[in-house]
Amino acid sequence: MMLFKELVLASHNAGKLKELQAMLGDAVRVRSIGEFSDIEPEETGLSFVENAILKARNAARISGLPALADDSGLAVDHLGGAPGIYSARYAGGQGDAANNAKLLDALKDVPDAERGAQFVCALALLRHADDPLPILCEGLWQGRILHSAQGEHGFGYDPLFWVPERDCSSAELAPKDKNQLSHRARAMALLKQRLGIA
Repeated sequence: MMLFKELVLASHNAGKLKELQAMLGDAVRVRSIGEFSDIEPEETGLSFVENAILKARNAARISGLPALADDSGLAVDHLGGAPGIYSARYAGGQGDAANNAKLLDALKDVPDAERGAQFVCALALLRHADDPLPILCEGLWQGRILHSAQGEHGFGYDPLFWVPERDCSSAELAPKDKNQLSHRARAMALLKQRLGIA
């Protein structure tokens, strides 16, 4: 059961903050780590789960609040799971447009049938910095990579990610629909279940 009314999100990403606050509703106030520090911890983990725990522990230590960290990324089948944990810095930290361009280039001659991919989200919630038992929840969102960008919503790889159940790209979904379907939504639904939030 949840024993706190606010937590810190271990991310400076305004898009993630908005999505997670919308998913949690009024049950808990989500604050950005940016209120406490501008320094990002080095993501030295070799998996989404390891990086999520590392970021949550750092945020809890800095803020003194329970901390939630999300480590998410895109795993493309044809690329052996790449860009994976390096999704945000796939093109060397040059931003979403550069990441998307690099991904399209890596898949330029690959047919639709081999462009399967999934967005992955690992959430880690720590009650305090030394919490030995983080709450861990994972979510997967299956789709495939388009040949060119479509849509104006979302961020990251959303314009390239085809959502078969809606017959459109993730960036063409209304935010409320994305907040029900996405990898983050699936991980968050599990977390809400674990915390006893309806």
